[in-house]
Amino acid sequence: MRVTPGPTTARATWQQEPARAGWRVVASWGLTLALSTVPLIVIDRATGAVPGWALAAQLAIAAAFTLACLGVRAVRPLWRFGVVMTALVLLTRVVTIPPLSFPAVQAALGGSAFDRLMQPQQAERLLVAILMVGVLLLLGFGVRRSFLLPGDLHARIRPVAALGFPRADPWTRFGAIWGIGIAVALGVVQFLIARPSSAALAALVPLLPSVLVYAGLNAVSEEVTYRAAMLAPLEPAVGSANAMWQTAFFFGVAHYYGVPGGLLGATLSIFMGWILSKAMLETRGLFWPWTIHFLSDVVIFGFIAMATVG
Repeated sequence: MRVTPGPTTARATWQQEPARAGWRVVASWGLTLALSTVPLIVIDRATGAVPGWALAAQLAIAAAFTLACLGVRAVRPLWRFGVVMTALVLLTRVVTIPPLSFPAVQAALGGSAFDRLMQPQQAERLLVAILMVGVLLLLGFGVRRSFLLPGDLHARIRPVAALGFPRADPWTRFGAIWGIGIAVALGVVQFLIARPSSAALAALVPLLPSVLVYAGLNAVSEEVTYRAAMLAPLEPAVGSANAMWQTAFFFGVAHYYGVPGGLLGATLSIFMGWILSKAMLETRGLFWPWTIHFLSDVVIFGFIAMATVG
């Protein structure tokens, strides 16, 4: 009897923690914490600034971790994770990429103050994402194992009863509800904080094409750099659950200095990171995490755009 394949189930895509992976879990969490924004936040709060040696120390820790993995059998499967994190710290915190300002691109999108602010920033982030893809490919993960394809859009979720999904619903439902829900909630909170005037809202309208373009670019860059790049080497070494939470934590605490920021912003971003990591792991692709991320970025970038017009 021939069976027609259906949507991917969460059970089929979820990798359990490998046997005798205890030391790998401890080591990978240790590196994730050490290279996260947490040490930088602590130093900043204590001294009022983040000294250059702190970033250099994180790079040294990442490099030392990689070498230790090559020499210690119990944690050897993590050496690729060490390489990825070394590259991530190097590209995002240590190396200063020259400004990638393209006036012609800015002009094509309207040439506003918002374009002049966002275009160089998004070009730099896109370059980092491309370089991280190169690292993954050099490490032998390939396009599919690096989560760089759209994935199974109709894959079923691992049930989350606490969020109102006790059954294995398809991602077409879960992703749409949470993608729109998070964006709307974020918009309401930002509106109550910023209290934009009717003039500011009117000034946003001609900037919407730029907002959509930059939100799309930012979403794909961050999903590749902070999600796919970490999940690809982590999942086979420590299992899906550990990989998901480590990636969510690393992504979330970085938003302590983001929009929204502070402890609340970081906490909300960890939850957002969990949703996005869950999407990537369960659908084995980029479409749903990018879509959910994009919707939230449209809201955030909309308020940034309004701020640039006063």
